[in-house]
Amino acid sequence: MIRHTEEFKQEAVRIALTSGLPRGRVASDLGIGKSTLGKWLSQHRPSDQEVAPQADLARENERLRLENRILKEERDVFKKGHAVLREPAVVRFAFVENWRHVWPVETMCRVMQVSPRGYRSWRSRPTSRRERTDLKVLAHIREHDRLSLGSYGRPRMTMELKEAGLDVGERRVGRLMRINGIKPVRTRRHKVTTDSNHHLGVAPNLLEGDFAAPAPNQKWAGDISYIWTSEGWLYLAVILDLHSRRVVGWAVSDRMKKDLAIRALDMAGRLRQPPGGCIFHSDRGSQYCSHDYQKKLESYGLRPSMSGKGNCYDNASVETFFKSLKAELIWRHSWPTRRQAEAAIFQYINGFYNTRRRHSYLGGIIPRPSAPDSCRVLLGART
Repeated sequence: MIRHTEEFKQEAVRIALTSGLPRGRVASDLGIGKSTLGKWLSQHRPSDQEVAPQADLARENERLRLENRILKEERDVFKKGHAVLREPAVVRFAFVENWRHVWPVETMCRVMQVSPRGYRSWRSRPTSRRERTDLKVLAHIREHDRLSLGSYGRPRMTMELKEAGLDVGERRVGRLMRINGIKPVRTRRHKVTTDSNHHLGVAPNLLEGDFAAPAPNQKWAGDISYIWTSEGWLYLAVILDLHSRRVVGWAVSDRMKKDLAIRALDMAGRLRQPPGGCIFHSDRGSQYCSHDYQKKLESYGLRPSMSGKGNCYDNASVETFFKSLKAELIWRHSWPTRRQAEAAIFQYINGFYNTRRRHSYLGGIIPRPSAPDSCRVLLGART
């Protein structure tokens, strides 16, 4: 049996108390049993010189933990409420009121640069007429934000409210939207779908960047985009009338072939029956340059026009539609099947984009259907 000196026992106890390592690890490193180390620790009586530093360390750790918690709360409050820091005190009081169940009132008041006493006084006062009006306007903003699929910013939201009979200005609408975190969702990475590496014929650019059309069926534009589903890519071809920005033809497929673009064109041709000389503008993709597609354009009396090579701005109107579709619908959900995505696109085009959405290009005006559109037969073709 190994007999350890008193000095060794004290050193083992000191290491166990100060190293922060598990008791079993310390015992293994010292070559003793865990129960032996436990026995030495139970026999140990710390001196006053040992107790004082440990108590000081515990108090310092507690202080640091409290300080860290307060700093984290202040950071979170600032991230959520930095938009209202320049607003009047009543707006900052309202922010504190809305989030008082999440963070301490004193912390929020400190970050919002208002006094807790002022907040309590504001809370006990009756609601002013302006605040009551703000609440009414905010209720309408939330409703129109839902109806617009969360796509409207301050200008178009103001137009919606005025049409609903509310006499409000953009600044007030913007303030209420900003305070309540209501804003349109944008941005995603672009995926190139145009295959211009071919030896097919290319038509001249008849639009030359002029996307304005004085009447329907004078200028059309088409393009192809993509939607990811759990079953794989779903490709979408659309055709827009540049006068109203309405979708007049569309089709979907799991392959990006020329028949996809042709089916969208057939839908637009049957729906609108365009007069001779209507311009159809597209990029230089092989689908649009193919002999079959050009022959189909000729049968409808359409004049082909194509963008400059590598210039996405030459077809900006259709790119804008795709961006709106993806920001307002596609990117907000996951799509288990292509069929589900197709049904959602159908509802978006017929139930919102063509019928209710305000277009910035048109000055916020909701496009009205021309006579052939009134039947609403935009039922997307798919393979």
